Amino acid sequence: MTGDVSHMRTALTRAGRTIRPTSSAPPIRQVLADRRDLVAAARQRAQSPLTTLRHYAVTSPGKLVLILVILALACLTAGLYASNTLEKRTQTLQEMIDRTEPLAEASQVLYSSLSIADAAANSAFISGGLESPELRTRYSDALATASSSLITAAGTTHDLAESENATAQRESNADLRTLAINIPAYSGLIETARTNNRLGNPVGSSYLGQASTMMQDKILPAAQRLYERRSRSIADPQSTLTVPPWGVYAALIVLIVGLVATSRYLRRRTRRRFNIGVLAALIAVIVGTVWLLASGLMSVAATNNARIDGADPLRDLTSARIMTQQARSAETLSLVRRGDQDDLDRTFTDATTNIGRTLDQLGKDRDDSSAVSAGQLYNANYVLARWKELDAQVRSQMSSGNFARARTMTVGDGPNSTAKAYGDLDRALVDTITTTRLSFRDDINTAQRVLGYTGTGILLLTLFAGVAVIIGLIPRIREYR
Repeated sequence: MTGDVSHMRTALTRAGRTIRPTSSAPPIRQVLADRRDLVAAARQRAQSPLTTLRHYAVTSPGKLVLILVILALACLTAGLYASNTLEKRTQTLQEMIDRTEPLAEASQVLYSSLSIADAAANSAFISGGLESPELRTRYSDALATASSSLITAAGTTHDLAESENATAQRESNADLRTLAINIPAYSGLIETARTNNRLGNPVGSSYLGQASTMMQDKILPAAQRLYERRSRSIADPQSTLTVPPWGVYAALIVLIVGLVATSRYLRRRTRRRFNIGVLAALIAVIVGTVWLLASGLMSVAATNNARIDGADPLRDLTSARIMTQQARSAETLSLVRRGDQDDLDRTFTDATTNIGRTLDQLGKDRDDSSAVSAGQLYNANYVLARWKELDAQVRSQMSSGNFARARTMTVGDGPNSTAKAYGDLDRALVDTITTTRLSFRDDINTAQRVLGYTGTGILLLTLFAGVAVIIGLIPRIREYR
């Protein structure tokens, strides 16, 4: 009896261990797994956005988004850079035509007119008594032209003050002040000398000498420095404009390489031969590059022609005309200052020799496309040789004491006078300078027109390329959702 009871207890105990109620707790392993999932989710929510972005960037849609952003920014940056660079070149060319070149021309006319006025005043004094109407008109016209050119030079200098460095601006202002102060003083001395000369007072030569000294020592050097400074202001921008915009080329080529690499990547990932958006962007950038290549090279060629056939010979011809005025002043002063003829004769000889060298060098440098014709150079050389020959005869007359004959040959209007030879040479140089200046302006205008809308066109094309890239890649990104 007792054994049966024990056996029943053992059976109930085993049954209690194997039978589980349906409402009991889950297994330990499941609980631990759930806890690990909760901890991982909490860590993921707590991590930084940068980490999340880094994890997203290594995925296929993340890579496409990164490519889209980089290409869109590259298109915008390349377009803005190209537009800014080419717009600066266009503005430089336009400023050269509108301001820089007219200022250099005004400075050249200023110097030449002052020299002509000085030579005319000396010639009038040499003629004695009441000067001829031609000499009086020549002097008055030259002085009026010089005053007008001074006003132009002063006004343009004010306009260009921002583009000059401080030192050049101060030097230009100092030279302009020198001219503005001394030209009226020179004119007053000449009028005093003319009045005394009419009255037969010997003191007239003293006033004329003082005026000529002021012209040679103060006025003409200031005018020459002003011209040389303005001539350099033309040459400096040209040295930059004759170099192609390599930076813009590099930016567009890098953009083309990026678009080609993107197209190949998409072909491998999406199994599609072309992406319409990327292909349209590539075509737009290639069109912009070809446009820049054509217009840029044409603009550089035109600017280079402006330098070779325009600015360089124009500078040489202007120097030749300046030396012509110096030679004429020395020639006329030699009859006024009879005590220092050797120095004046040396000045005349050096000036005319340098003029001949300049003309010979221009003849060697010219080709069939040059603005200066062979006939113009031949004519200038011919009248220069004629002038030197007649001046030698004048010196011979002065050496023999025949000052009356020397004076007639110097200021007379006959075919054998140095005045006519000088006038013919000056007109020949003016004609050549005018031709060269027109050629220079035509080339600069051509360079400006060719480059014209290239910057704006490339900006529009690159913006179109950026939009095309966005439109082409967004559908590929959505495929991964």
